[in-house]
Amino acid sequence: MSLQKKILDDLTGAMKSRDEALTRVLRSIKASLLEKEISIRTGGKSASLSDEQTIEVLVKAAKQRKDSLSQFRDAGRHDLADIEEAELAIIERYLPKPLTEQEIRQLVDEAVGKTGATSPQDMGKVMGVLMPQIKGKADGALVSKIVRETLGAQ
Repeated sequence: MSLQKKILDDLTGAMKSRDEALTRVLRSIKASLLEKEISIRTGGKSASLSDEQTIEVLVKAAKQRKDSLSQFRDAGRHDLADIEEAELAIIERYLPKPLTEQEIRQLVDEAVGKTGATSPQDMGKVMGVLMPQIKGKADGALVSKIVRETLGAQ
């Protein structure tokens, strides 16, 4: 079963069980998925999303929730922060298990070896090799920081 189908099935289940919070989040995700489908549609033909494309949508939704969460906390709006945190937890159920920092460091070392990168100026080459492998599994800012540390240490 595709990830998109699982989300839609869970939406149906949430509506039947009258789970308002889950229904709201899954409807939001469904809308984002439909928007993505429309954007990649070619020649009027309907296109279903791959799991990778679905994960892209989920990562974007999770990032939006994280940004809102930090802004609400900074503004002292803990009531809204709690809602964003609950929505983020629901979205994270559908994302792949995140990589540990050690796993990221190992992938960075492999990418540095593949590209022959020797200085911080080669960061773009390393990130180009690395990002397809870790998309949806690690925070880009953390990966960038680790790459910068690795290239700076050489």
